[in-house]
Amino acid sequence: MPTIDRLAPGDARDAESWDAFVMASPQATFFHRAGWQRLMREVFRHDTHYLYAHDEGRITGVLPLAHVNSVLFGNALVSLPFCAYAGVGAADAASAAALEAEAESLALRLGVQHLELRHLQRQHPEWPEQDLYVTFRKAILPEEEANMLAIPRKQRAEVRRALGFGLDVEIGRGARDLGAHYRVYAESVRNLGTPVFPRALFAEVLSAFGDDADILTVSHKGRPLASVLSLYHKGTIFPYWGGGVADARTWRANDMMYYALMLHARRDKGCTHFDFGRSKAGTGPAAFKKNWGFVPEPLHYQYKLRKLEAIPDLNPLNPKLKIFIEIWKRLPLSVANAIGPMIVKNLG
Repeated sequence: MPTIDRLAPGDARDAESWDAFVMASPQATFFHRAGWQRLMREVFRHDTHYLYAHDEGRITGVLPLAHVNSVLFGNALVSLPFCAYAGVGAADAASAAALEAEAESLALRLGVQHLELRHLQRQHPEWPEQDLYVTFRKAILPEEEANMLAIPRKQRAEVRRALGFGLDVEIGRGARDLGAHYRVYAESVRNLGTPVFPRALFAEVLSAFGDDADILTVSHKGRPLASVLSLYHKGTIFPYWGGGVADARTWRANDMMYYALMLHARRDKGCTHFDFGRSKAGTGPAAFKKNWGFVPEPLHYQYKLRKLEAIPDLNPLNPKLKIFIEIWKRLPLSVANAIGPMIVKNLG
């Protein structure tokens, strides 16, 4: 049987071994990388428990966990807050079982209300599952025109229209890129009624993951209209934090942004796949991604309930949260940016 240990925060040598396993494992994703541990601890102030299975010194599985404990939003052990999928990544069934058993034991010791594991494939039919999120993934074709023609006709017309507006596309990782991205992103999520992440998150992502993270911004006459911070992992691009200001729709800036990103990912990063990320099923963002020709795939967020009889309903589609969302949309941007980071860290 494999032995279970924990990746100590700041242990560079073990973190390197952890990441070597992640890069070699078909089950592990970008969100399994060791760099997320620092982000969880330093940006969100969550205790972390990065479990790994090993056999004679060889890592055979990983399970990154964070403890989210909030008076308003509950007490949970999650793999991994704010990440689309980061459940068990293991080379064999024995390692997966040992990691899950340790996670359940840890949940008991911490006294959490539930353990939540986020996977691309269903792992435990008997565990309650949140039927909320879908993800969108497809191949990026080698030729530019082939990618254009792969976009369904109506959406393709929007992209061609955007190309005619003379918009500027800039890609980088510097302070100027970060500043433009945060201004656009903060306005975008406020307009959706969602608290914004702290700016430190995006700065830390760029620092932790180096060239595997960058920012693409679309501007008109020097004014940023749309911007996205993307992640790169094993030939796949994840446009993970993106948005546009109110005028972005007028200039088709979001359409320009994602088309330019596909070309950048293929040409400059050697990516062969585009992961459009998770969205809530039946929402506008999900429909937008389907318009691009992406087919939704269900995500399997499974729960081991301990002190609850049902899965907590903390998503924005909950009617009880509707009033809060409508109020948030009307907040001055400066106010939303000031208090948003204090709220969002506990949502996960």
